[in-house]
Amino acid sequence: MNFRQFQSQLAALVGAPSVSCTSPEFDQSNHQVVTLLAQWLEPLGFRCEVQEIAGWPGKYNLVAVKGTGPGGLVFAGHTDTVPCNPELWQQDPFTLTERDGRFYGLGATDMKGFFPVVLAALETFREVELREPVIVLATADEESSMCGARALAAQGSPKARYAVIGEPTGMRPIRMHKGIVMESVRVIGQAGHSSDPSLGKNALEVMNSIITQLLQYRGELQSKYRHDGFNVAVPTLNLGCIHGGDNPNRICASCELHFDLRPLPGMPLEQLRHDMQTRLRPLAEKAGCDIVFSSLFPGIDPYEEKADSAIVKAAEKLSGHTASAVAFATEAPFLQKIGMETIIMGPGAIDQAHQPNEFIEQSQIAPAIKIIEELIRKFCL
Repeated sequence: MNFRQFQSQLAALVGAPSVSCTSPEFDQSNHQVVTLLAQWLEPLGFRCEVQEIAGWPGKYNLVAVKGTGPGGLVFAGHTDTVPCNPELWQQDPFTLTERDGRFYGLGATDMKGFFPVVLAALETFREVELREPVIVLATADEESSMCGARALAAQGSPKARYAVIGEPTGMRPIRMHKGIVMESVRVIGQAGHSSDPSLGKNALEVMNSIITQLLQYRGELQSKYRHDGFNVAVPTLNLGCIHGGDNPNRICASCELHFDLRPLPGMPLEQLRHDMQTRLRPLAEKAGCDIVFSSLFPGIDPYEEKADSAIVKAAEKLSGHTASAVAFATEAPFLQKIGMETIIMGPGAIDQAHQPNEFIEQSQIAPAIKIIEELIRKFCL
């Protein structure tokens, strides 16, 4: 392993700000990151295509391919980071800092650190002819819209048989996670003087019925669905925030609730949305109020890879750990839709992600490179 090359590449990636955020004032392009990766991959024999994502100005995916064949192995990672609060850091978040056996910097763990690991492993095969292709996939906006992964799934490429997503798992293989649905329900009633309820239609009272119905629905889901592979073995539904009304002596004319639902594998998102709307719409109609449903974002499907799939078995053997589940969501469902057996496994710890003073342990780097090398040998040579 060329440790200084790893450090230099990680420093360049950390020093290329690529924050993605739903708030436009914080959102940034990831073009500099994918350009750096392409510059490093091309000398290793990769054909690099930088793809601008339609409808998302300044956002790009990189698809880099070495070799040909019907199978192939993808190493995938996202190029963006979450926003940060520099005043809470002990050093500049965008300058890689080496201290106490760690590399500090925004994205060092989540997940820019994965790319230099893959690049170091690929150096071993610089002059080797591959039986099946190796593909490096670098996506945009995983931390916000997931527009990069969604675009790839929509176009149905790249094609490969296996995929490793390098999210920080301490190089322990992960083969499942829950999905995410975030929804808004708005009840539109009619204002009036509180002294005479007949003068209006109280949206808060209707929302009370809606909340009761949602909690009942949650109980039904939890009695029907269970997966003991997860620490929280049942689907969850959280009532996150509510806004309504403007004065105690005025009938509430409008009330809006935001909530999230975390489904288990085997629970389709659209079916869940349909079921909730079917239950809630009659409550508003009975009160003579309008009801508006909207998704706060498109959602992420739950993900599960079969325990006996080739990529899971290989990752378990090389890591020495049985594949398990995580609570956070990833791009894995989108790669599965393209047709890849997919596992999540990368260096770093998820409890460092989204935190001030984010770091990656230097001791994890060499073992991670070794596992990536062995995966390439197994699936591509």
